[in-house]
Amino acid sequence: MLKPNVQEAINQQINRELFSSYLYLAMSAHFESQLLKGMAKWMRIQAKEERVHAMKFYDYVIDRGSTVAFYPIEAPTAAWDSPLAAFEQAYQHEQKVTGHIADLVNLAIKEKDHATLEMLQWFVKEQVEEEVNASEIVGKLKMIGEAPGMVLMIDHALGKRE
Repeated sequence: MLKPNVQEAINQQINRELFSSYLYLAMSAHFESQLLKGMAKWMRIQAKEERVHAMKFYDYVIDRGSTVAFYPIEAPTAAWDSPLAAFEQAYQHEQKVTGHIADLVNLAIKEKDHATLEMLQWFVKEQVEEEVNASEIVGKLKMIGEAPGMVLMIDHALGKRE
């Protein structure tokens, strides 16, 4: 059984992961409306990945014989001025999530909850990957500016994500 403060912290993280999915789905819808199908696909896959993350936390809480709690999910932004603005927000969001994972790690250490600490290591590694992916796209979008042909090339490349 999880200690109540650890259970609450993980339940809050489930909510954050679901918000992340919601945010990336909103970005996908925005890119669809801008006819940037590759970016829309990339974000839709990202949204699915975030739901998988939420379920990893959900399953862990259940496996530990604790109770999952659900909270309202905040509405995400619905439009962005440019692909760069959307991907910058995605990168900033991933940095924020990394901070929340670090807070969970610190709580598990404080509570001497070795099982939770072990489970969180997957998320620590995952957040490194998440930040790298978003950062690289931001870097490329900054490099090309708003040149339509180059934006379309990046859109095409992002559409190849599986």
